[in-house]
Amino acid sequence: MDRSRRLWLGQAGAALLMGGGLARVGQAQTARPAARTVILGQSVPLTGAASEIGLAFAAGCRLYATQFNDANAASGLQLKLLQLDDGYDAQRAAANARNLLVNDKADMLFGFVGTASSQAGAAAAAQQGTVLFAPFAAADSLRSASHPNVFHVRPSMADEAVKMVRQCATVGQTRIALVGDDDAMGRAGLAAVQQAMSEQKLGPLAAQALVPAAGGKLDEALADVMKAAPQAVVLVSLSGTTAEAIRKLRKSGYSGNFMAFSIVGIDPLYATLGKDIRGIVIAQVVPSPRSAATPIVKEYLAALDSSDQAASYEGLEGFIAAKAAGEAVRRAGRAFTPASLQRVMAAMTDCDVGGFRLNLRPGLRDPQRTIDLISITADGRVLR
Repeated sequence: MDRSRRLWLGQAGAALLMGGGLARVGQAQTARPAARTVILGQSVPLTGAASEIGLAFAAGCRLYATQFNDANAASGLQLKLLQLDDGYDAQRAAANARNLLVNDKADMLFGFVGTASSQAGAAAAAQQGTVLFAPFAAADSLRSASHPNVFHVRPSMADEAVKMVRQCATVGQTRIALVGDDDAMGRAGLAAVQQAMSEQKLGPLAAQALVPAAGGKLDEALADVMKAAPQAVVLVSLSGTTAEAIRKLRKSGYSGNFMAFSIVGIDPLYATLGKDIRGIVIAQVVPSPRSAATPIVKEYLAALDSSDQAASYEGLEGFIAAKAAGEAVRRAGRAFTPASLQRVMAAMTDCDVGGFRLNLRPGLRDPQRTIDLISITADGRVLR
């Protein structure tokens, strides 16, 4: 394997457990439980267009893995998190998945980022008879009964779309347009919004534009969107396309609302837009990472105190994803097999990870799941 593509924890200022966690030598008469190191194989964009999201998410995963290992050092149950960079490229993610499963003998694939990368990870996991756990922004197609080996920590794009479209309808905004990246994520987001529009009886989208990342076609696409005079524009894209579209539409005279899927990432969008982020509404699928009112956030913030990380939505989501994986492993027991682990995960339909409820098998919709719509002020403050 090309070791230059592997990210060990030292690269991000942490120390990844390298096969440690064996039971310590104790009194001769004391029986020690058999040690078990569970390998979580993760392909994540540590470089490239989605690197800010990938780095934060991966760091949150590492943060909890370290906490889990410290808490379970005596018992011998440990997590070994292997993270490979895929640069937000699905082909690299597919190759990483094969390497993690075949060469590194990963017990599961975990935390793949991006729709196309998650689809590649799900296919590789199915081929090897294991699971893909907690994909970040995976397509809703992976929630169907045909993918029994995929388990989700975040809600579906359909859940986010319904929340945004309902908000528009509540304030009388019926002419809604969509702008997104012309990729697997953009197409999945378009389908989710179209379905939400139909369910809310708002008719078809006023305009839609999926634009390739390269090719200079954004201006032409946005001109067509402006002709439809939308009251709200839903954005399903990474921070680069999102920021460029917002600036160009405002420059063209658009004064309506902007709404974005959680995949955009607040921090990378704020870094790109600065004060121009004012008023943009962004869906969020985890609690605020800066409010300790929720126990899981308090736990996350306490873990941050001994790290060089900064609090972020993506970091918190990674922390929650790794905690859910650790809980599944704990429930499955040291002698788990891929089949028994999958049965345990399938039964985790109401899992409390610290004041925050997870349903790992929600199907397309999870009506009990909280999704926040937040807006950002010019100075970066979060409003609800």
